[in-house]
Amino acid sequence: MGYDVARALTKKAAGNKCATVFALQGDLGAGKTTFVQGFLKGLGSKTRVTSPTFILMRRHKLPGQKIKNVFHIDAYRLKKPEHLEPLELDVILNGPRNVVLIEWPEQAKRFLPKDTVRLQFKHGKKENERTISITRPASIIGVK
Repeated sequence: MGYDVARALTKKAAGNKCATVFALQGDLGAGKTTFVQGFLKGLGSKTRVTSPTFILMRRHKLPGQKIKNVFHIDAYRLKKPEHLEPLELDVILNGPRNVVLIEWPEQAKRFLPKDTVRLQFKHGKKENERTISITRPASIIGVK
């Protein structure tokens, strides 16, 4: 699904006034990082994607694309929301060609804009089955 969301976003990203933000919610192992891997692949990135659990944020540059940067944030180990301040999220969020994918967004909800697209990841009934639901209308990216 990450691949498809990225492809849809590239068609709609031209008129953005600020960054597009995705809040990726779900238990450990529910597929959040796998979604990010597919998302970056959908944007043409060949970079190996790993979760930034211990460094908090990774920036993936996409030269020559409509989307210039994808910021992957993992707030799982965040002690206080204030620990995000050195990342200059205000600058990142004001960049219209930026995308922010944040795992464990409940740790940083005060930083998230109102139009954040919220995705809920859940384990399925079978071992490798996952479900993803968009818990906020995602018309800004053309996904229903």
